[in-house]
Amino acid sequence: MKYYLSRMRAKEACPPRKPFSKIVWSWVGSFLGVFLIASLGELWSFNQHSMLFLIGSFGASAVLIYGAPLAEFSQPRNLVGGHVFSALVGVTVHIFIPDDLILASSLAVSLSIATMHFTRTLHPPGGATALIAVIGGSHVQSLGYWYALTPVLVGALIMLMVALFVNNMSGNPKRHYPVYWW
Repeated sequence: MKYYLSRMRAKEACPPRKPFSKIVWSWVGSFLGVFLIASLGELWSFNQHSMLFLIGSFGASAVLIYGAPLAEFSQPRNLVGGHVFSALVGVTVHIFIPDDLILASSLAVSLSIATMHFTRTLHPPGGATALIAVIGGSHVQSLGYWYALTPVLVGALIMLMVALFVNNMSGNPKRHYPVYWW
């Protein structure tokens, strides 16, 4: 037990705060990405209360692609593929297990992680995208596999376009996007 607990002891100090310019670029990118997705959702929705395009996992994607654009999880392949594959997994799980929320939720997330590993598209918010397909309620579930196309693919592509624009506007040579495409 002592060995186990000793593994949790911090080995390094917390890294310093990022430069102010990086914080500003992260803020600009995340604001524009979420704003554009929400605006498009409002334009395409049937009523003003429907914000289907704005799924929670896009908030986590914003942290990655605008706050850590050089990270492996942030690259276009991971962003788009991770969301789309996870959406397909989540919808499939819901179709086969519609009445057991606990089992369906667990399978959707774990299978989406395995799928992202196999396809080399690991993007942590993808787990939430799969979970939303299962727990998102009748409005999301009625979309079936369309959920993977819209809002998921469309939203991920909007965020990608904003990331390409904002992350390459900085004069800092260490801030660019992407590191790789596919």
